[in-house]
Amino acid sequence: QVQLVESGGGLVQPGGSLRLSCAASGSIFSTLAMAWHRQSPEKPREWVATITSSGSTGYGDSVKGRFTISRDNAKNTLYLQMNSLKPEDTAVYYCWIVGSRSWGQGTQVTVSS
Repeated sequence: QVQLVESGGGLVQPGGSLRLSCAASGSIFSTLAMAWHRQSPEKPREWVATITSSGSTGYGDSVKGRFTISRDNAKNTLYLQMNSLKPEDTAVYYCWIVGSRSWGQGTQVTVSS
């Protein structure tokens, strides 16, 4: 029943920053663990970050120290702040309800000079 809509992707230069958003419907959003994954055409889907209902976070090694996952339960929104972007960060970024079959449609992030 929860619907997810990602936004905020775009084209940025290496070293730049971007903030992704995932708007979620449903009254149970605040109880859900949420995650960001990313996928390139030639690569399998890769876990980026997770945030639990209590606010605990975890990050993949490739983004640790550069990306920050957060949530605003009052707005039913998940965020991913991406700093110091690298070309290898280029991918479609997806919002996910942890343990579910529910994904957003994805938002394209391209890091290129």
